This record gives sequence, C-alpha cells and structure tokens, in this order.
Amino acid sequence: MTQLTQKDGRSIHVLLVEDNPGDVTLIKEVFKTSSRPIQVSRAQDGVEALDFLKDETPDLILLDLNMPKKSGFEVLEEVKGDSRLAEVPVVVLTNSKLDTDVRRAYEARANFYIVKPSDLERLFVALRYVERTWL
Repeated sequence: MTQLTQKDGRSIHVLLVEDNPGDVTLIKEVFKTSSRPIQVSRAQDGVEALDFLKDETPDLILLDLNMPKKSGFEVLEEVKGDSRLAEVPVVVLTNSKLDTDVRRAYEARANFYIVKPSDLERLFVALRYVERTWL
C-alpha cells in the first residue's frame, strides 16, 4: 500500500488491480500529482483483489481485465454481485479494445471502460477524468 502525497481534503482509497509493474508505477505517478490525497492499494491478480476486498471497501477499483488466477471479468462480477461492494465504482483500465470485452464489462456493471493509453500524457488525461468523475 502506498500513501500518496496529501494536498488537501480526505484521503481517497483506490484499489488498483494490475499485474504489470510498469503500469502500476505510472498510475501511482499520476495520482501523486492529484490535488487530493489518494491512497493506492495494489492487487497483482484477481484472487489477491478478492481477498483484499473481504476486509476493505475502497472508494474506487481500477481493474485490468487480463489478470492471472482470476480474470478481471470474474472480479467485476463478484464485486458487483456483493451487496457490500456493489456501489463501489469499478473502472476497467485495460489493453483490450475488443468490442466484445467492452460490452461484456458494461453488462457486468462496470462503471467505465478505458483502453490503456500508449503514452504518459494520455494516461494523465484519462486518470484525471477518472478522478474528476468517480472520486
């Protein structure tokens, strides 16, 4: 778990479900520049994410779809099927551009779907949008 720098207001808790360490580093860097404190917890796979969610209720879940052990789709379905977690916004952040994946994610009640941008500037823009909209 990483506590990102405090600027003002209450701390926001984000669960980042991501197996790629490079993506984790970039996402944390974006959140460090936030005007609000964002605490990021990371799960490296779907099983770890669901274990984490047994004890914690984050303000937002950023979820990759292509995960080891349990896919992001399985995690999404379990989260949205759990009355305690169902209202937690889940933003899918993945490399998949497939229409079938987008449709399946929304059918499973994902709140938003973002294809991971290929450069840092676009990632900043995408995550700022997530922050403004969902946090």
